[in-house]
Amino acid sequence: MTVSWLTYRIAKGYILKVIEKVIQKTKSKYDDILIKRKVFNRLINLIPATITYYMIAVIFETFPESSFDLYLQKIISSLIVFIILWTINAVLGVVNDIYNTFPYAKDRPIRGLVQIIQIAASFVSTIVIVSILFDINITKILTGLGATAAILLLVFKDTILGFVASIQLSANKMVSAGDWITMPTYKTDGTVLDISLNTVKVQNWDQTITTIPTYKMVEDSFVNWKGMEHSDGRRIKRSINIDMRSVKFCSPQMLERFKKIRLLKDYLSQKEEELTEYNKVNEELTLTESLVNGRRLTNIGVFRKYLEAYLLEHPMINNNMTFMVRQLQSTEKGQPIEIYGFSKDKSWTNYESIQADIFDHVLAVVNEFELNIYQLPSGTDFNPMN
Repeated sequence: MTVSWLTYRIAKGYILKVIEKVIQKTKSKYDDILIKRKVFNRLINLIPATITYYMIAVIFETFPESSFDLYLQKIISSLIVFIILWTINAVLGVVNDIYNTFPYAKDRPIRGLVQIIQIAASFVSTIVIVSILFDINITKILTGLGATAAILLLVFKDTILGFVASIQLSANKMVSAGDWITMPTYKTDGTVLDISLNTVKVQNWDQTITTIPTYKMVEDSFVNWKGMEHSDGRRIKRSINIDMRSVKFCSPQMLERFKKIRLLKDYLSQKEEELTEYNKVNEELTLTESLVNGRRLTNIGVFRKYLEAYLLEHPMINNNMTFMVRQLQSTEKGQPIEIYGFSKDKSWTNYESIQADIFDHVLAVVNEFELNIYQLPSGTDFNPMN
C-alpha cells in the first residue's frame, strides 16, 4: 500500500504537472480541454491501482491457504474498471466540448448522443463489475437482464424517449442552444440554454428557468423564432379601431387641406384627375346633388394612403418584405385599420421602440383626417352626463 501511495504521489506531483506544462505551451486550444475536463487526473489513478493489483499476488504468495488476496484483487479489479469508466466519461466530455467549438454545432448538438454513450458505458461497466465481484459469467448476467427487460424499459422510459427525441430535434434542426422559443403549454418564452438527453433548459425573459422534458419538444408544439432572427426583418402587425360614425366623403375644403400634406399631394392630384375623368364619362350619375352618385374620396381611404406613404418613407421599415395598410373585418368596436410590415431592426428593444413611434404618430395624426379612434367609455366620458 505504501508503494502504491508513493507511486500515486509521484504520478500526481510530477508526471501530471509535466503533462500540464507541455499542454499549456502548445498552440492548440483543444488539448487545454483535456486539462479542464481532468482526463489525466482520472487516468493517473490507474497507476497505483494496477501496481496494487499485482503486488497483492506477490505479497500473498507466501500464504497459499488464504483466499483474502482473491477478494482484494476483485475489489481492485472493480476499481480499475470504474477508473476506466470515469476516464471515458471525461474523454467524451472533451469530444463534446471540442465539437461545440465548430459553427455547425449550434444547429446539430451531440450532447444527447454523448450522454447515450456514457449511459451505455456505465451499463457495460456495471455488468463487468458485478461479474468480477460475484464471479458470474457475463452471458448469464445478460440472460438474467433479458428477463427483466420490461422493468428496465419502465425505469429508463424517459431516457429512451429523450434519446429518440434528441435525435429528431437534431436531425430536423427543430431547436438548438441559443434559439428563442415560446411554448405556451409550459409557460415558456425565452432562450434555450441547454439541450440534454432528458431535459431542455430555457431561460425566460423574466430570468426564470424552465426545464422541459426533451421528448415533450417533439410531442407538443412550440414556436421557434430562429426564422425571424435569420430573416431581413421583424414583423409589425398591429391595428387601430376607427369609429365608423366618423367615416365620410371628403368635401372640397377637406381635399384642399389634405393637399398641403406633402405625402398626399401627388396621390390626391392623380386621384382627382382619375375621378374627374370617370365622373365626366358617367355624367348621368352626377346629375343630382346626392353624394352617393359618382366616385368620391373618403377620409378613411385618404388616411390609409397617407399611412402607406408615411411607412414607405420610414427609414426603419423594410420595403423589400411584405408591406400593407389594410382594413380588417368591421366589428362592434369599430373599423380596424391594420399596419402589416417588417422593421429592419430585429432587436426586441429597438423593435418595440420603432413600433411605438409609428403608432404614436398614427394616433396623433388621425384627427387631421376628421376621424375618431374608437375606445370603450371610461370614467371621464361620463362626466358631462353628471
